[in-house]
Amino acid sequence: MPQRIRAVIFDIGNVLFHWHPRFLYERLIGDDRALEAFLADVVTVEWHFQHDAGRDFADTSAELTARFPHHAELIAAWGPRFNDSVGGPVAGMHELVAELDAREVPLFSITNFSHEFFPPFRAQWAGLFDRFGDIVVSGAERLVKPDAAIYRLALDRFGVSADEAVFIDDNAANVAGAREIGMRSIHFSDVEATRAELLALGLLSPAA
Repeated sequence: MPQRIRAVIFDIGNVLFHWHPRFLYERLIGDDRALEAFLADVVTVEWHFQHDAGRDFADTSAELTARFPHHAELIAAWGPRFNDSVGGPVAGMHELVAELDAREVPLFSITNFSHEFFPPFRAQWAGLFDRFGDIVVSGAERLVKPDAAIYRLALDRFGVSADEAVFIDDNAANVAGAREIGMRSIHFSDVEATRAELLALGLLSPAA
């Protein structure tokens, strides 16, 4: 017989916070065509994924600068100004976390995030992240979603079995990866749909 869902595991980027390199570089590049070219060819989401996998910014930026020396200053900005790539909270989601916390639902996170960039980001939003029992950061573990190994490591660390947890992520591949190891998973779209699913699981009150 399956266990009752008792814990919620959140992704962070584009679930709790909007995130994209555009949010930083639209402040630094005034020409729209130049901005689009830079995001398509230089500081791309795919290039940044190396940091989520555990590589150091000093190494990735040196490699990228060697390829695009005329963009050296813009590339160098990515590390110290990473928090400017965060566009702000996703509407309603921080309130949802607070409601779950008030109901004493155990809260955790598995995030694809740089081991260098996460600590200052977490410090900026301590009021939110202090509600979480633990956060597994891909860059620190050198494991990334949707690899099954990061989900298994996280569940072991959280002290939660796969059938006791619901996982929320905006990336379909990450959701599928969690389901493959037995976790109930929600493909995030917005707070209303997420609230409805958590209500159906008995984790929220109808009056919340």
